[in-house]
Amino acid sequence: MRIAIIGAGSVGTNLHHAFELKGIKTELVHARPLTADQTAVRSLPKADCYIYTVADHVLAEVVGKVDAPQALHLHTSGSMPIEVFGADKPHSGVLYFLQSFSREVLIDDWSGIPCFIEGHNIDDIAAIYSLAQCLTSRIYEANQRDRERLHIAGVFANNYTNLMYRIAAELLNDTQIPFEALLPLIDNTAAKVHTLAPRDAQTGPAKRGDEAVMQHHLEILSATPYAELYRELAALIGKERNR
Repeated sequence: MRIAIIGAGSVGTNLHHAFELKGIKTELVHARPLTADQTAVRSLPKADCYIYTVADHVLAEVVGKVDAPQALHLHTSGSMPIEVFGADKPHSGVLYFLQSFSREVLIDDWSGIPCFIEGHNIDDIAAIYSLAQCLTSRIYEANQRDRERLHIAGVFANNYTNLMYRIAAELLNDTQIPFEALLPLIDNTAAKVHTLAPRDAQTGPAKRGDEAVMQHHLEILSATPYAELYRELAALIGKERNR
């Protein structure tokens, strides 16, 4: 199968790398010229499968530039509907890998990465499943509603958690303590949710209802932008404690 990956960002670069490691040749295409330059459209590679790894807000535009009605067309978005492909692309679907990707650190082993797929019919689903199986055995069918919920859950579990790491690092900036001192705590917290429900793994002063400690923290945070965030998060944990 000839595969073209359209979009050379974090997802596209990692996907190209992963297929290449499996001995599956793919052609990685920069998507930006497709939104501006008609000559780029004419130079698109011929492929049996086009995988679109572009931002949601340009996906429809990029898809519209590709004229290959017999090919299989897949997007990798957690939020976009399958209908973005339209009637001119009857063989289409979704190939959504739930992982945080970056071009700076390419992922070699995809065997543990969950992949969520959707297709218009059983034959397309089988083809998408077969493609996903080249990289991982953790494959699930998921419609748009479930993927949207999953994407939001991933934002909380990954993006917003990483924001907490950034805030923690900033709070240590004017101390002699390096951020690395937090890594055993971070690793232990992440490891616990492999065996405990997040609700059961919760610890800390808000969980205990320790108002004196929380008030002291808020006094220290009063000179930072994070006091209100601390207060709101503590309140959410407190509500759970009082149920």
